[in-house]
Amino acid sequence: MQELVNKVLNNSQLEPKLADEIMTIGRLKKVKAGGVVISPESDSNEMPIVLEGLLKVMRRDPNGNEVFLYFLEGGETCAMSITCCIEGKKKAFNVIAEEDSVLWMIPMGHIDSWVVKYPSFRKFVFDAYQTRFDEMLNTIDSVVFLKMDERLYKYLLDKKQASGSFVINKTHEQIANELNTSRVVVSRLLKQLEKEEKIEQHRNRIEIL
Repeated sequence: MQELVNKVLNNSQLEPKLADEIMTIGRLKKVKAGGVVISPESDSNEMPIVLEGLLKVMRRDPNGNEVFLYFLEGGETCAMSITCCIEGKKKAFNVIAEEDSVLWMIPMGHIDSWVVKYPSFRKFVFDAYQTRFDEMLNTIDSVVFLKMDERLYKYLLDKKQASGSFVINKTHEQIANELNTSRVVVSRLLKQLEKEEKIEQHRNRIEIL
């Protein structure tokens, strides 16, 4: 496992001393698909770095409704978790394992000093903010400017790119929840995409052609 952590950290081009600190201070966390990593109810004060697998970030409104924001892949972290922990704000999002995942959890108490001390970590955090900001803008654009069939197809393509697989193991109900729409709408639009030969549907899974 140390080999895997070192590989991810080296790919991030961190200073060797910082990589050693992250290895010493952090802890390993394994999460099964569907498991919650961060939630509004949790008092977690750690920043997750994805070593293996895939996480999804969901935005929650005061009524408990959720909408999908973006995926976190290998070597990435959740910028929103950094902001909430540093500023002591209540989290208004969920981070959930989209598939079985391996994470390296870093206590937030070290983030401030690392940002000042290590240029590579400062770049790592700022890059995470910029990437997540761009992805949230894309999400807003898709909600505002795209029709639901276009949003659905974009969601499927984003999932394919993030997971590296043309097969998406999800029910119509799960997809509807993440796009904050109804199962009936998703089922109708998936049938339309299938007629257009963009996808093939199977029991509880969708294959992108």
